[in-house]
Amino acid sequence: MAKRVFVMTMVLVGSLLVSACGTAKSRATRVAFDGIFFNANAKHVDKKTTPTDFTVTVNGVSQSLEGAREAGRYEGTKFCIQNFGSSRIVWKVGPETEPQNLRIENDKLTYAGSCQRP
Repeated sequence: MAKRVFVMTMVLVGSLLVSACGTAKSRATRVAFDGIFFNANAKHVDKKTTPTDFTVTVNGVSQSLEGAREAGRYEGTKFCIQNFGSSRIVWKVGPETEPQNLRIENDKLTYAGSCQRP
């Protein structure tokens, strides 16, 4: 009976360890900006009609405006490289936009840009 409980416990522990693999980014693979790890996400505006247009949202902008700006630049560049093989971007609202013209709402910074094909 004790052996069976031990085996069941080991199976459960192993399952939990395997299920945790790949679910969260480790600090080793994340990039900090101004010493802060920002949660940023880039996505297509409309993949069918304007596939190169995208937006980037960076959460926690109140922690560091400069850090959030660079996190948005990084996420946009990564998005364009992954989807179009080029890091060239024409920003509508982006890292070079004057602070008073940035889109900041509910502690989120939003950029808009267009990837340029190689």
